[in-house]
Amino acid sequence: MSPPFGGHGAFIKTLPQRIFLIGPMGAGKTAVGRRLAAMLDYEFVDIDHYIEQRTGVDVSYIFEKEGESGFRERESQAIEELTHRNGIVLATGGGAILSETNRAHLRQRGYVIYLKTSVDQQYNRTRRSQTRPLLQMDNPRGRLEELMETRGPLYEELATLQICTDRRYVKSVAREIHRNLTARS
Repeated sequence: MSPPFGGHGAFIKTLPQRIFLIGPMGAGKTAVGRRLAAMLDYEFVDIDHYIEQRTGVDVSYIFEKEGESGFRERESQAIEELTHRNGIVLATGGGAILSETNRAHLRQRGYVIYLKTSVDQQYNRTRRSQTRPLLQMDNPRGRLEELMETRGPLYEELATLQICTDRRYVKSVAREIHRNLTARS
């Protein structure tokens, strides 16, 4: 009788079909996700862009008209839908992990990678952006610190893999993730 999955009784492992990137704004989820998806020949979806395509308006407008809670509801609907797709690298929004339901969907349906970055690096990467509603205030650096204090433990708890992106090139981070994924398969 031959083994069920190929030679010598070994199980054949494959790459995860659903890869979810979590982390704060400015961690590089979109840039790294796009590069990683190309390396894996997977579809890449940035959740904010996906929401914008579906609604026909930008995230800032949704925040302005519906508030953060309205945006988070749309984000949860998108996560519910997108986490069922195979062959996907999904870049979530920084606050997607605030919802217990979102965390459960991400944990149960795919491989979760936390792109970790310092508040200094976040600030340097986001300080000129006009498209980040949570930073449109007098003290954006202080806001980044508050967000990390609240969200950091959730990112850590949810992640299967953590990769630091501080002072690193997108290509380097994507290669490290790819090495980790192929080593586990």
